[in-house]
Amino acid sequence: MHRRTLTAATTLAIVLGSVALNTTPATADTSRPIAVSDADDTVVDGLHRQLYFSDRYQNRIVVTDYTGKVTATLTDLPQVRDLELSPDSGTLYAAVQGADKIVAFDTATLTRSAEYPTGEKTAPSRLAYAEGKLWFGYGDQWDSGLGVVDLTAQSPTVTLDLAAGHDFATPPELYADPDNPGTLLALDSGISSGPIIVYDISTGTPAIRVSANKGGFYNDAALTPDGQNVVVAGPGNRALTEYRLSDLEQVRTYPVASEPETVSIAEDGTVAATVLDTDDLGDTYVFSNDPGRPPSIRNLSSGWMPWFGHSMNWSHDGTQLFVLTGSNDSTRFHAVDTPRKYVARLTVDAPATATRAKPLTVKGSLTSGLALPAGTPLAVTRTDVESPNGKSLGTKPLGSGGSFSFTDTPPAGGAVKYTVTYAGDASHTTVTASDTATVSRATPSLTLNNNGKLYAYGADIAFTARLGTTYTNRSVEIWADPAGADKPKKLVKTGKVNSSGNLSVTLDMSRDTTITAVFKGDARYAPKSVSATAYAKVKVSTTLSRHYKTGKIGNTTYQYFHKNTDVICTTTMSYYKGRMQRIQLQVYSGGKWYDTATQYFALSTNGKSVVNLGHAGQSGIRARVRSSYIDRSSGDTVNSTTHGAWKYFYFSN
Repeated sequence: MHRRTLTAATTLAIVLGSVALNTTPATADTSRPIAVSDADDTVVDGLHRQLYFSDRYQNRIVVTDYTGKVTATLTDLPQVRDLELSPDSGTLYAAVQGADKIVAFDTATLTRSAEYPTGEKTAPSRLAYAEGKLWFGYGDQWDSGLGVVDLTAQSPTVTLDLAAGHDFATPPELYADPDNPGTLLALDSGISSGPIIVYDISTGTPAIRVSANKGGFYNDAALTPDGQNVVVAGPGNRALTEYRLSDLEQVRTYPVASEPETVSIAEDGTVAATVLDTDDLGDTYVFSNDPGRPPSIRNLSSGWMPWFGHSMNWSHDGTQLFVLTGSNDSTRFHAVDTPRKYVARLTVDAPATATRAKPLTVKGSLTSGLALPAGTPLAVTRTDVESPNGKSLGTKPLGSGGSFSFTDTPPAGGAVKYTVTYAGDASHTTVTASDTATVSRATPSLTLNNNGKLYAYGADIAFTARLGTTYTNRSVEIWADPAGADKPKKLVKTGKVNSSGNLSVTLDMSRDTTITAVFKGDARYAPKSVSATAYAKVKVSTTLSRHYKTGKIGNTTYQYFHKNTDVICTTTMSYYKGRMQRIQLQVYSGGKWYDTATQYFALSTNGKSVVNLGHAGQSGIRARVRSSYIDRSSGDTVNSTTHGAWKYFYFSN
């Protein structure tokens, strides 16, 4: 939970290794999920361009690159807490509270290089590296203390009870910096009366140099680049506070809108902080070195920020800010690329509707934590059907109070989008916003013939779409949607209409079909579509068998059957899955035909249905039969009702 410093040689190696990176444009801000439940501490390794997150509840350290992509996981670290990087970035130290030891890792290979047991039930949780020694806070509540691992010894030794008379309420949070040698800072953060203590460690044995109660319950702290001051994030006072280590007098405050949670300071002295942000007003603050300037505020998450542990750090070169939001399964990693810049917020408001070729007014605002001056140029682009890739309308000036407005006369109708861009500057981020107006267009004339007509099965029918006056687009699409789920809607023709405005297509009418003509519109005429539904009969025929002759009764041809011979009726009909044909049987009596039977029979897959009609058993009986397809009642709705021809037959001796 400390600012990590680099030796001069290590810093030079990082700068030289980064030269090639500066030849490419800066990447955009990164945000991605990360498998860290709660980060107790975060350390940036500039030499290897990686970050370490101690995941206390998962007993591991998660290693990522600068985009938050996990590259390694160091496991078997029960209740791992604080992390500390050696000045040369070669070793990562981890306080493993649940194993009573401090574990060292080689940062190049990410393998364990050493372990330093601190004693049974010491539970080390806080670390700080100073002058070849690894200081640690240990214990639990009032059984807490200050210890050290002397790494300079041939066989590193552990010494406890070095608090110099102070009784810590909780393990102290520790901070040290090579630029202020002989100094160790300890925060007794677990109680309201817990002081900030500055130890003199120049002799190897800590002695209290200065101590002061600043309200306790310190959430986090960071040393300034020269190691002379500390910025403390404490609860409730809604501010970060900077104190001189020489006398713990207040130097500066950094106002925030809610409880500060974590703090980090870049090498140039820029202070960054996260706050709890219960009201979702902004969770990440970056303060200028000029106290008169307002902070740059970003809102990286709509939820509360992590309130436990150190979850934010500057990159080694101070150009990026790495922030964790959320917790458990919703933890996200954020890399902010221009953290010192003020976020510009842009709104654009175009009228919902407008008239083509008439002036309209677009309004909006450009605001920021650091106000922009009137006259700031805003680039405007209009996108419409005539300029699908956008047409520049030049720049428009920002007015007073961060508002702007401009007029435009749209030459094309339809969706007209106005995009406004502020290019940003040395202090402000780039921002783009847009809004769309629906601009009126004339309604074209579009018709389609043959609506409602009924055709024989298999008839070839020409359907003609007629398009009236338009501006530039003279193309029409014709779609056919045959009845039945097995045949989807299909584009059957597209093209320009002829000099009469017509476009035709010939369709085979084997099913009821909805035909749709589509005009997609142009700059002055709106899109339009019209539909026509044409109907198709089925193909049906009926034959009778077992008759012994044919002959006429009056003008009608009959098939003659012996009175005890069964009449076999065979129907052939265009097939559709599940289709049935209807048999209708009538008998002639007293000069009229009377129904005697009506029944549905399934068609086989070849479209045939064979039915035994039986026999009369007596002579002199006249009858007739026909097969029909009845829309819906025959089992489907893909064709229109169709009646076959009557077949007449007569029973004789």
